Amino acid sequence: MLGLKLVTDPKWVTIVESNIEEILTDHAWCEQKAATNAITMITYNSELEDLVTELLEIAREEVEHFQMVHNIIKERGLTLGRERKDNYVNELFKFLKKDGSRTDALIDRLLFSAMIEARSCERFKTLSENIQDEKLAKFYKDLMISEAGHYTTFLTLARKYGKSRESVDDRWKEWIEFEGVLITKYGKEETIHG
Repeated sequence: MLGLKLVTDPKWVTIVESNIEEILTDHAWCEQKAATNAITMITYNSELEDLVTELLEIAREEVEHFQMVHNIIKERGLTLGRERKDNYVNELFKFLKKDGSRTDALIDRLLFSAMIEARSCERFKTLSENIQDEKLAKFYKDLMISEAGHYTTFLTLARKYGKSRESVDDRWKEWIEFEGVLITKYGKEETIHG
């Protein structure tokens, strides 16, 4: 369904399990950034009622996810560390088109967001199927379902507001190809995208 070129090697979960505090902190900040991303798109596109409605829901869910991860951190006697830089997302951001119309910028931002949600969904699936901690396995399975919904929403909105379904799908293929090469550098750190 996600169309990603590469799946995460389950060995990544062994790296994650070596430092649960780090993955949880990184994950919490990923959720915060996802909420901020949705709010930013609303700010720049407030005249698009359907987009505002959908992205308000996503922003709310992402803040809830942030809270859920923070609660797990507290329950385990861990500490929410400082915000982490997400090199994967930063490299994806560089692939955003810098020219074109306001609509073109919106479509690419929606596709950028869909890509992050798709990879997060795939990583959560890998965690849910391979992590030894049963509570975290269930948690990541539930989040995987939510991330899949966000991915679908972003892609649907891009197709709705794009010039044509074909042009959006062509650009999505470019995102898939780019991410397929990019992701080969990751999967070696105890972070959601690392």
